[in-house]
Amino acid sequence: MTDQNTPLTEGELQVANGIIARVSGAYAAKMVGQERLRASLLIALIAGGHILLESVPGLAKTTAAQSLADTVQASFRRIQCTPDLLPSDITGTQIYDAQASSFRTVLGPVHSNFVLLDEINRSSAKTQSAMLEAMQERQTTIGGEVHALPKPFLVIATQNPIEQEGTYELPEAQLDRFLLKEIVSYPSPEEEFEVLSRIDSGVLDPAKHLAPSASLADVETLQRTAARVHVSDAIRRYIVGLMYVTRNPAGYIGEENARYIKYGASPRGSIAFLQATRAFALLQGRSHVLPEDVRSLRHVILRHRVLLTFEAEADGVRSEDLIDQIFAAVPTP
Repeated sequence: MTDQNTPLTEGELQVANGIIARVSGAYAAKMVGQERLRASLLIALIAGGHILLESVPGLAKTTAAQSLADTVQASFRRIQCTPDLLPSDITGTQIYDAQASSFRTVLGPVHSNFVLLDEINRSSAKTQSAMLEAMQERQTTIGGEVHALPKPFLVIATQNPIEQEGTYELPEAQLDRFLLKEIVSYPSPEEEFEVLSRIDSGVLDPAKHLAPSASLADVETLQRTAARVHVSDAIRRYIVGLMYVTRNPAGYIGEENARYIKYGASPRGSIAFLQATRAFALLQGRSHVLPEDVRSLRHVILRHRVLLTFEAEADGVRSEDLIDQIFAAVPTP
């Protein structure tokens, strides 16, 4: 077994790059544009984390999740979140078998490699909390019995930022469980034209699934390879310094701007940078992390971890603006 501290060889890097190229190529055959979304999904998959997608309806979030699952031969389940959704509808339950005169466990849809929680903020707080054990511990408890989730396991949750009626705001504890939060934007006119062309040609038929270009074993190879991407002590100190400033912003970005920050990032933010930058560097074909990798991922990692005050919302201050100020205040190694 290869030690995690052993530097990656050129051969191992080439194998990983080949897998990434196959997966990206197959994914691009179904998806038009949305390069940021593609990169974020791959980072979450390679880093072994979960991702929260925010956008208005109709921007192909479900198609993106299904397409990525198809390319790596992963099991995929979509759960439409509603206010009456119960925790057992997600994790599973025990039912009585009259013939056997005993209870048997029926596993819920969360026991899949890829789980899409559509409009997660429409489910109740009780149901949202049922996902915490699955997301963090990679297991569920049904009737006192622990059931491990399959590997790899990726939760892709979506939420609509426009509709607020009948929704439940995600608690900070659950937001922190998401490695990344990506905001999906509208396609460009050229990309939207290409979508129409592919629909006419039958390429974007929703009923058609992509042929697999990789396997779950390939995903595990990518995850093991990414875990060995080198992160220097200087990069680690840079990450820790950034997280410190999010918690103590006044001395770095000024009292006027610091008053907009309610809470800074927890240590999970540091861990997220460590995991995600390794995956990002691997996507770039590198065996080491650069400071630019940390900067490139600053919004997707921190926008749901740097929590703002009501005053910030009233004044139209975005978390991304404050994150940029924090990064400008911390010297780059």
